[in-house]
Amino acid sequence: MLIIRCATMSDLGALTEIYNEAILRTVATFDTKPKTVEEQKPWFESHDSKHPIFVAELDSVVIGWASLSKWSDRCAYSDTAEISVYVKEDHRGKEIGKKLMHEILDQGQKEGLHTVIARIAEFNEVSIHLHEVFGFQHVGTMRQVGRKFGKLLDVQLMQKIYES
Repeated sequence: MLIIRCATMSDLGALTEIYNEAILRTVATFDTKPKTVEEQKPWFESHDSKHPIFVAELDSVVIGWASLSKWSDRCAYSDTAEISVYVKEDHRGKEIGKKLMHEILDQGQKEGLHTVIARIAEFNEVSIHLHEVFGFQHVGTMRQVGRKFGKLLDVQLMQKIYES
């Protein structure tokens, strides 16, 4: 049975493993070198109730995660967050990302966020579609801003504004 829950520090190894898989095999992140658990600790610790990290757990194994991160340290952006969703390769296409997004977006709204931003690399049509399902709208394209796997890539900016 799939469980979606708040992440704990004991999940950091699994979160890092899933993220490293994305670094090495996808354009879902523009990091290019795998991270260590130690390197990921400050990232994990920067999250709070308004900027949570959720995990998807199947048979006591973490198979995916989602986070809402601060969009900026500037005070005027305090009600804006950036969403990230990662699912282990062998569990993609099973609606795990959809369940993670549902839970984390609900939590963001409960915590008083006004808007959530997503940055999605070109060719990631699955992610673009998933965000559209949750009411994200295209707000722009940043042209050729990242280089990964030998290619310059565009990034789609998408935004969800919570209804009052």
